Amino acid sequence: MRKIRRALLVICAIAVGAAAFIYITLPDVRSLRTSNPQTTAFIDLRAREAHARGQQAKRIQKWVDYARISPNLKRAVLVTEDSRFWTHEGIDFDELKESMEVNIERMEFARGGSTITQQLAKNLYLSPSKNPVRKVREFLIARRLEAELSKQRILELYLNLIEWGDGIYGAEAAARTYFHRSATDLSASESALLAAAITNPHILSPAHPSARLLRRQKMVMRRMGAVTPPPVVAGPVVPPPGTSMPDLQPLPDLPVTSTPADVLPGQPTPVPKAPGSKPPGGS
Repeated sequence: MRKIRRALLVICAIAVGAAAFIYITLPDVRSLRTSNPQTTAFIDLRAREAHARGQQAKRIQKWVDYARISPNLKRAVLVTEDSRFWTHEGIDFDELKESMEVNIERMEFARGGSTITQQLAKNLYLSPSKNPVRKVREFLIARRLEAELSKQRILELYLNLIEWGDGIYGAEAAARTYFHRSATDLSASESALLAAAITNPHILSPAHPSARLLRRQKMVMRRMGAVTPPPVVAGPVVPPPGTSMPDLQPLPDLPVTSTPADVLPGQPTPVPKAPGSKPPGGS
């Protein structure tokens, strides 16, 4: 019995020490209230992967304020990634329980259950690893983000940092790359297509929508009216003096006349008329 008690004490001491170490080494997220991150753990990971392949890391990104991102995209992303974004404090325990039940039933990691806040925590500071310690850190960082930042700011960070293809980061870069328009002007169908691709944008490419991606897009469009994005409640976040974003690859130029709102990639678009031209047969 003495040996068992000693073993239990040792295990408890190790657990307490590990928990204390994890907590002490958590990042300070308070700077995110007033400044935008220069890079993220995921962007750095993609750069290392490119370097390992002997390639130049690609990064196309342009930060846009929350107010300048289409409400269509906000709704679509909430539908696909976190429909209970308003009601949780970083962790959706109901969704987590459902995901665990599905994974146990299938005997595989078939369903996630991470909230937008958890995904942001992982994107900013962690890695794609499914290591249990990494997951604990993700939970704790997500709670810190919710405690220090508004829902609006969390969604703004997420929409500017999320990966939407090879080297394409954020809503503005995705909107210009795939639809030749600003993130402000994204239509409902374009937003639904982008949101549907979040699960794996390297396979589900908005540039060449597969049948699976188009099915997901239709599902998102049917559900978009059921969610409400955080309102615009504050002005843009201005980085502190002397800071600037790192050198990035240029974004595609926007056309003088934008394409019709609901035209998808791969579909023909009407040729814009020259200024002052008359319709055929006109006098």
